[in-house]
Amino acid sequence: MTILGIDPGVATIGFGLIEAQRQGNTLLQYGVITTPAGIPLSHRLLQISGDMRQLIARFSPDEIAVEELFFSNNITTGISVSHGRGVILLEAEQAGIPIYEYTPMQVKQAVAGYGKAGKMQVMKMTQRLLKMKQLPRPDDAADALAIAICHSRAATSLLNHERVFDPYQYQTR
Repeated sequence: MTILGIDPGVATIGFGLIEAQRQGNTLLQYGVITTPAGIPLSHRLLQISGDMRQLIARFSPDEIAVEELFFSNNITTGISVSHGRGVILLEAEQAGIPIYEYTPMQVKQAVAGYGKAGKMQVMKMTQRLLKMKQLPRPDDAADALAIAICHSRAATSLLNHERVFDPYQYQTR
């Protein structure tokens, strides 16, 4: 199963594509989508939409895993990121690809074994799990790979051996 992990944003959107199998994961591709600063949010969202459509068409993932938002101190940034995340979810839904969502704590738990693991700890475990020679960079791409790994662990679990996607029953994990 091919999983596309997405770390949502507006300025930078991380993506990571892996092939998930019960015996482990294989790295296929990772990187970022960027939008230029200083242009209206609506233009940035339009670019994200087109870039996501191209990404989905190019890689044809079986499933998409997206990180849920965590609002910290800057609520204004969180709102614009929410807009970007909405566009990402819309493009995945329009493509008919099952979408799964994970909190940052779930991702850290699945990858590093500790829900409050630090960013570097998660990056090093992502590197190790995907047998990468170097740490995945930039951070947004590394996060997207971790999100894909998190979903692969849930999706290839023995408890999930008969998963059926029902588009009328939205699934959150």
